[in-house]
Amino acid sequence: MRRIAIVGAGHAGLQLALGLRDAGYAVTLLAARTPRQVREGRVTSTQLMFGPALEIERAAGLALWDEDAPVMPGFEMTYWDPDGQPDVPEARFTAPFDDEVRSVDQRVKLARWLELFEERGGRVEYGEAGPDDVGALARSHDLTLLATGHGGLSSLLGRDARQTRFDRPQRALACFYVHGAAHEDTDPVSEDARITGVPPVGEVVVMRALTVSGDCDIVFLSGKWGREYDCWDDRPDVADGWRRALGLLRRYAPWEYERFRHAEPTDAGAALYGSVTPVVRHPVAAVGGGRHVLGIADAVAVHDPITAQGSNNAARAAARYLEAVLERGELPFCEEWMRETFDAYWEGARHTHAFTDLMLTEPEPEHVSRIMAASFAHPEVARRFTNGYADPASYRDWLIDPKGAEEYLARFGA
Repeated sequence: MRRIAIVGAGHAGLQLALGLRDAGYAVTLLAARTPRQVREGRVTSTQLMFGPALEIERAAGLALWDEDAPVMPGFEMTYWDPDGQPDVPEARFTAPFDDEVRSVDQRVKLARWLELFEERGGRVEYGEAGPDDVGALARSHDLTLLATGHGGLSSLLGRDARQTRFDRPQRALACFYVHGAAHEDTDPVSEDARITGVPPVGEVVVMRALTVSGDCDIVFLSGKWGREYDCWDDRPDVADGWRRALGLLRRYAPWEYERFRHAEPTDAGAALYGSVTPVVRHPVAAVGGGRHVLGIADAVAVHDPITAQGSNNAARAAARYLEAVLERGELPFCEEWMRETFDAYWEGARHTHAFTDLMLTEPEPEHVSRIMAASFAHPEVARRFTNGYADPASYRDWLIDPKGAEEYLARFGA
């Protein structure tokens, strides 16, 4: 029986570990926290997942919350300037998602997946891992995968300067899980995901989700440096942070303030503050003794959460790597195979990274501004933009490419 080690029990690491275990491999998983610690810990993301990624989970038998997690049927985007002319209305469009969209708190998902892995005979070693631990695993396993870049592990896979545009975080981030919001929909479990963008300040993203205590709303603020949403350096406790967030909503997204003015955080771990440096790392690292390790998902490619691609990227990466391992059979997992495996995955994933970098660019590229203006004027453009989130490669020829954008906009006289 071939022995495989995975360092990191996040979305990609656990999905891959479960797939390999189901295929009969002896799998050792290094996890920093126990299932109980995950459930009782702090929220880690917004984890918005679109149809194709949800189908990957469903095909793997891991979509365990289909009966419980809220479905968001559409997407509402609003741009406005609270300091602009009072008689000029905000720009807004609403477009349907072509497939289901859900968010399941990673505390719920990863804790249960970790339990499931152990129930199926997987071996878990709990504790923080360092570079030396990774090297020891590589020497005692047929294949070792790095599924986390936390701490000193990021030093194993060096930064790929050719693929990486930014050398520092582009946004200040804050996220809150809350109960008690007012919902306009007759079925509050089914409500559109929403973005309110104030171009000089940043964005507020609102979505429905399933958390440890049931249905909730997630309010995510992405702030431009030095502006009003950049106000979390003191890392307030959950209650104080939420009060501060409500003050920002009252000023910059008043319609959302009215929905959330009576809402309260779901639990003591319902707030997250931080920032993310978008980076692409080299996928393979030598760890001594002629052994190599292969990076997967956000150990290799880290995206700012503004485009909601993290969990989708993890699901696609785990599925592609599982397929590559199964196809390899009894052949060695050599360095060449590792690079070919990553390259096959990156052929699609590079468009996700390009899309995220594009949406972070300041000032906003002229062709992107025109695409967004057309989205507010033409439902067809709005729907195409909305559903591109499910497959960012679909943006390649019209949103990411300026010439393609010109050709597309010409159809609308824009």
